[in-house]
Amino acid sequence: MLDVLIVGAGVTGCAVARELAKTKRTVKVVERASDVCEGTSKANSGIVHSGYDAKPGTMKAKMNLEGNRMMEQLSKDLDFPYKKNGSLILCFAEEDRPALQELLERGEKNGVEGLRIVEREELIQMEPALSDQVVAALYAPTGGIVCPFGLTIALAENAADNGVQFQFNTEVTKIEKAEDAQGTYYKVETSKGLEEARIVVNAAGVYADKLHNMVSNKKMEIIARKGEYMLMDKEVGGMVSRTLFQLPTKMGKGILVTPTVHGNLLTGPTATDVEDKEAVNTTQDGLGEVLSKAGLSVKQVPSRQVITSFSGLRAHEVGGDFIIGEAEDAKGFIDVAGIESPGLTSAPAIGVYVAELIQGIAPAEANPTFNGKRKGIPHMADATAEERAALIKEDPAYAQVVCRCELVTEGEIVNSIRRTLGATTLDGVKRRTRAGMGRCQAGFCSPKTVAILARELGKDEAEITKCGGDSIFLVGKDKENV
Repeated sequence: MLDVLIVGAGVTGCAVARELAKTKRTVKVVERASDVCEGTSKANSGIVHSGYDAKPGTMKAKMNLEGNRMMEQLSKDLDFPYKKNGSLILCFAEEDRPALQELLERGEKNGVEGLRIVEREELIQMEPALSDQVVAALYAPTGGIVCPFGLTIALAENAADNGVQFQFNTEVTKIEKAEDAQGTYYKVETSKGLEEARIVVNAAGVYADKLHNMVSNKKMEIIARKGEYMLMDKEVGGMVSRTLFQLPTKMGKGILVTPTVHGNLLTGPTATDVEDKEAVNTTQDGLGEVLSKAGLSVKQVPSRQVITSFSGLRAHEVGGDFIIGEAEDAKGFIDVAGIESPGLTSAPAIGVYVAELIQGIAPAEANPTFNGKRKGIPHMADATAEERAALIKEDPAYAQVVCRCELVTEGEIVNSIRRTLGATTLDGVKRRTRAGMGRCQAGFCSPKTVAILARELGKDEAEITKCGGDSIFLVGKDKENV
C-alpha cells in the first residue's frame, strides 16, 4: 500500500513528487509515456509569467505569483537554465490603452511588483526591433524564461534521489475507491498491474478529467487546446531581449515573440480547441497565423531562420481556473487539473500547495535525509576553457563532439543516460543535453546518439526509439552487410 500515487510525470506531477519527498512517505509516480516531460510540459513557451493576467482571487493568480517568486532560487538549487529577462505587453492602438491600464491594475491587485506602462520612445530604446504599430506597453520586470525540459527533469531527478519511485510506460486504465480498517484507499489498475494507495494525485494533464470522473459524481471536462510554435536559429536569438506579448484585441489574444534561455528566438502559440487529445501535428494555417501575428510585434519576422516547428496541447478546464484540491465525494483523491498557462510558472507553488494539502489529510514526519540540491549535466557549450579542460581530463569522452550545432559531446550524452532517471530514447537525450536541437535538427548527430544509447543500455540499435513505443528508427537489417 503506497501512501501517495501520483499519476502523470509532467512538471506539476514532478513538483508535487519533490515536495512529498520532504516527508517520510512511500510515493510513486506512474507515467504512460517513456520519460518525464512527454505531454503538455514538453511543448510550451518556457515563459515564467509575472502574474498580471490572471483574475484576482483565482487559483491561477495565487499559484502564478508564488511560483514566479520561487523560480530563481529553485534554478540555483536544482541547476536548470532560468533568466529573469522581463516582459512587455504591447498595445497597438490608442483606443486600447484602457485595456492596458486594466492589466496594470489587475497585476497590482495580484501582488506583482514593478509593473509600469512604458511609452513608445522608451520602448524603442528597450527593444529596437519593435514594429511601428506599437504605441505603448505594460512592462513586467519579474517576467522570465526557463527551459521547460530542464525544470521538469530537475524536479523529477531530485524527487527520485530522495526516494520517490518513478514507473514509465504505465497507463492508468481504472480507479476504484475501496475501504479497509484504516479508511478509504484506491485500487488503481494500470497497464503494468494493480497499485493501491491511500492518496491519489491526479496530474494527468489533458486526461485528468477521465481519471477524475472514474471516482467522482461531480464530473469534470478538460478541453485539449492546441498551440503551434516556430523556433528560429540562434543567429537571430538576440532580435529581442524581453518576452513580447500582445495585448488582446478584437482579433484575439495574439502570440508572443521571445528569446529562449538557450539563445534561440521563439514565436507562438496559436490556440485551437481539438477533440483528439493526441493531435500534436502542425498545420500550414496554424504556422501561417504564427508568422502573421508575430509581424504585429516586430518589424520583420526572420522566417528564413526557422529551424523547426512544433505544437503542444494545453489542458483547458471549462471553468477557466486551475482545479487543485480534494474531490468533494472522493476522500484522498487530489485533482491537479486544468493546469494550462501559467502552469509551468505555477508548478513549484502547486507542489507546495498539494503537499500541504496532503499533510492535512494524512500527516507525516519530515524526511531528515532530504537533500534539496541537484547538479545538472555539465555543458561544454557553456563552459569556460578551464572548465572544459578539467572535464576532458576527468573523462576524455567530453572531447568527442557528437552534436556540432549545439556543441554536445559524448561525455554529456553518456551522463544523461547514466544519471538518475536517465535517458532511454533519442528525445530523452535531446531534452537533457540539447543534442539534436540545433540548426540541422539532428540530421548529423542522430546515428551516433542512437549508437551511444544502444551501447550504454545494452541494447541493439534497432531497439532504440525516438520517444518510446513504436517510434523506432531501424526496421530491418541487411544481414549480409552487417
